Amino acid sequence: MGILSSALTSGSTHKRKLRNIGYYHGYKGYRFIKRPNQKIPYTDFNQVLSVNAFDMELKALFYPQIMFIETAIKNYVLEIVLKHGKTDSFDTIFDTLLTNYKIHRVGSNDYRKALNKRLQLKNKFYGTLARNYSSNKQVVQHFYHQDRHVPIWAIFEVISLGEFGNFVSCLDTNIKRDISKSLKLNQAFDGDAKMTENIIFLIKDLRNSIAHNDVIFDTRFQSGKPKQSLIRALESDTGISNITFKTILDYLILFIFIQKQLYISKTELNRIVNKFETAINHFRTQIPIFVYHKIFHTDTKNKINSLKTFIKS
Repeated sequence: MGILSSALTSGSTHKRKLRNIGYYHGYKGYRFIKRPNQKIPYTDFNQVLSVNAFDMELKALFYPQIMFIETAIKNYVLEIVLKHGKTDSFDTIFDTLLTNYKIHRVGSNDYRKALNKRLQLKNKFYGTLARNYSSNKQVVQHFYHQDRHVPIWAIFEVISLGEFGNFVSCLDTNIKRDISKSLKLNQAFDGDAKMTENIIFLIKDLRNSIAHNDVIFDTRFQSGKPKQSLIRALESDTGISNITFKTILDYLILFIFIQKQLYISKTELNRIVNKFETAINHFRTQIPIFVYHKIFHTDTKNKINSLKTFIKS
């Protein structure tokens, strides 16, 4: 079997399953928690398969929620932007609303960084439009073929979540504050009006990992440190303590919180939480308990119960 051989595999069934999940993409990725030096001491290849199956189950549970949240936040942002800009022209919006750089002293490092971010955003937006035109994206071609500008709502259809987060980041502070209020975010913890973009960037890492079928069960996808203001707001609003985003459960808490703010029914939110709880309870029986506790902390059950209480409130 060459690279597919493993001390844990035995027989043709294991070798076939190893080939299915992939030695490098699957097996090597599931041998550790967060970092390669934190090896999982598996004793049976079925345990590897259980981690893989659990990871896939999480992706199937989270992806529809992320898609819903991404679409909803884009719509809320679009509504506020159109209200302030009184136009759907990206060029006009860029000139009049993407002015967050002005809060910094002219010529300072922060000013240059913010202005450079704004300029790069414009280049990326037009680069995205060019790629989508070349790939026959109808929503883009329609406007270009009529010699019209592509409206901001159509641009939102084709940009990545990261580019969208940068767009929100570049908006004038007063506009960002209106977005935050429209999403019913806790204003006591959003003094700088950056909570919306913080949420977007936090979700972006997980979204991209799921889209590329990367490992997510241990939150290794996280590229930046979650903002303490967002964590304090979540803990205050949900009544759940010790939110750190070092465990995938905390991402579920964030998703449930946002969806409740967006008026998703209690029945649906409970269904999501119950499905997650069933998945981790089954997972707990498939691997050694000390490995489970490296992935899910001892306060997991209390957090889930508190999340259910939050849904009822």
